[in-house]
Amino acid sequence: MLLLSALWELLAFCAGWTVQAKLGAVGVMLLFTVAVGVRARRGVVAAGAAVVLVALLLRGS
Repeated sequence: MLLLSALWELLAFCAGWTVQAKLGAVGVMLLFTVAVGVRARRGVVAAGAAVVLVALLLRGS
């Protein structure tokens, strides 16, 4: 269980690092919005933020 938790945190750290490198503060805010939307069980908020985040990441490359 500890290994799974550590792996999950490492994945979140890498995702945040990648988003911040590509999009800056806006990307971090969108990633935070996705996480809060999932945690609060607000599917529309999480899905909307995820779509915008992916669109911006694809446009940036």
